[in-house]
Amino acid sequence: MRANRPLHLIRFTIVCVFLIAPSLAAQENYEIQVYGSDTVAKDATMVELHSNYTPRGLELDNHALHETLETTHGFTPWFETGFYLFTDVQSGDGWQFVGTHIRPRVRVPQEWNWPVGVSLSAEYGYVRPKFSEDKWTWELRPIVDKEIGRWYLSFNPAFETHWVFSPAVKIQYDVTPKIAGGIEYYGGGGTQQIFPAIDLNLGPDWEFNAGVGYGLTSETDRWIVKMIVGRRFHR
Repeated sequence: MRANRPLHLIRFTIVCVFLIAPSLAAQENYEIQVYGSDTVAKDATMVELHSNYTPRGLELDNHALHETLETTHGFTPWFETGFYLFTDVQSGDGWQFVGTHIRPRVRVPQEWNWPVGVSLSAEYGYVRPKFSEDKWTWELRPIVDKEIGRWYLSFNPAFETHWVFSPAVKIQYDVTPKIAGGIEYYGGGGTQQIFPAIDLNLGPDWEFNAGVGYGLTSETDRWIVKMIVGRRFHR
């Protein structure tokens, strides 16, 4: 019975997500990521490049390349702050500045020995009116995750500007010690995306994630290709 526990949790997570899907709200395509509960270690800095391209999408995103630079610093073993710089590249418009966000995050310390990882991030910043109806946007993102053998589950029941519910879910399996494959789900305002994705273990100081997303509704970009490359630097 215990051997089937990961599969039962996965089925339960999928059912919960699709039960709430009709009330979802829109998600921006500048950082397509399901967060884990871990924070950057004290005195370390993580630099990430989020890249995604929409070969077939809605009018604003069709054939758009989005490049986001994220820099996160760990101030304590349980507190970090991240800074984002969003950009957009489209034919005829060139490289454009989209906006910036700041994101403090706290986590439940490991010494508390909770059965799941838990953290909470609050993201706030400016987006140019061309790219968003709201110049100032925010997001409150609880994060709950769990490792069970080779399985990894993460649930981000986020709330965005105007208290719009935008959950994200990641279900992953370690195929080898270096390669993990899985499914990522992102919801929002009639939009729903599924990303088959891989994560590569390139060492403790590196992060690599890539996936191809498919839109499940007419209000979603049909195809998106994304990649995240990150590097940790220690003092």
